[in-house]
Amino acid sequence: MKIHEYQGKELFRKFGVATPRGIPCFTADEAVDAARKLGGGVWVVKAQIHAGGRGKGGGVKVAKSPDEVKQKATQILGMQLVTHQTGPGGQKVRRLLVEEGADIAKELYIGMVVDRQTQRVCLMASSEGGMDIEEVAARHPEKIHKVFIDPALGLTGEDASEVSRKIGVPENSVPQAAQLLQSLYKCFDETDASLAEINPLILTGENKVVALDSKLNFDDNGLFRHPEIVAMRDLDEEDPLEIEASKHDLSYISLDGNIGCMVNGAGLAMATMDTIKLFGGEPANFLDVGGGATAEKVTAAFKIMLSNPKVKAILVNIFGGIMKCDTIATGVVAAAREVHLSVPLVVRMRGTNEDLGKKILADSGLPIISADNMAEAAQKIVAAVKGR
Repeated sequence: MKIHEYQGKELFRKFGVATPRGIPCFTADEAVDAARKLGGGVWVVKAQIHAGGRGKGGGVKVAKSPDEVKQKATQILGMQLVTHQTGPGGQKVRRLLVEEGADIAKELYIGMVVDRQTQRVCLMASSEGGMDIEEVAARHPEKIHKVFIDPALGLTGEDASEVSRKIGVPENSVPQAAQLLQSLYKCFDETDASLAEINPLILTGENKVVALDSKLNFDDNGLFRHPEIVAMRDLDEEDPLEIEASKHDLSYISLDGNIGCMVNGAGLAMATMDTIKLFGGEPANFLDVGGGATAEKVTAAFKIMLSNPKVKAILVNIFGGIMKCDTIATGVVAAAREVHLSVPLVVRMRGTNEDLGKKILADSGLPIISADNMAEAAQKIVAAVKGR
């Protein structure tokens, strides 16, 4: 789950991470009121969407008068903001953050992610803030400094101070920077975050360390512990089909292809998509129905896949372990009839009650194409799409 920048900064402040003062807004008039409440003579009007690169896309503007705040807010609100993370369709801007201006002397980068290999949280820091960190990592890997945090100790003051010095924090600001990093780790740990990023973390003209931006993602499996974070969810920022899938406990992600995929197990789903691409097709989605799918769940999965107008065929690939093949077959037949399936359907199933599952499909009278292995299934679904 993702949240907006202004929501992330609210959490940051609770854990002692310094941020500029700012007020979220939904209209241009609210933006003007926010600027007056904040005071000063310079404000930053920032689009709030779940994507990076907003500044390059025209979603971050500096204003030097209330009238200019209104002008910038009017320009940004309602725009279809396109960044390198939104894709070509962009994302509609429905919220703003109006912040006090900052005296930026230096921009730095800080990020925390879960490192699967070490099974620890990795703190990444760089002197090259304000840039795409992927570009820095590719061109100047020596400028990325990492600390793998021992969960029993947390981020120590020694490690936090050392990495602060490595990214160019002046000595008299190191204690403040180290404290901010430790607070960020506490925020990451206690909220079950999967990503915490500050880009840029700035040094002001007075050598204060301030989080000028915030990006927080959370582990969905930990959200039951954080109803206050769940309340921050903005459904306008999410794919409607992914929202619908979550209601049925389905793991679904929209993709750009035209072959719908329904699989049980994330690893098998990835392998299925790879096989489709190997034979010249393009998957339209990742869809894992899990190990306990019912006929109702399978029907919901079909409806979600077919809600995508790009889908020209569906491939069902099931390995019957905990999930029995006859259960899936019953669900597939029921779903195909309920949705009046009009696109080719290829089904490959192996495992528990495989023969019974195949019999249910064969006796259904529906034009279901059977396959015995993944390669055959992929070839048949690609051929079916090309034949339409």
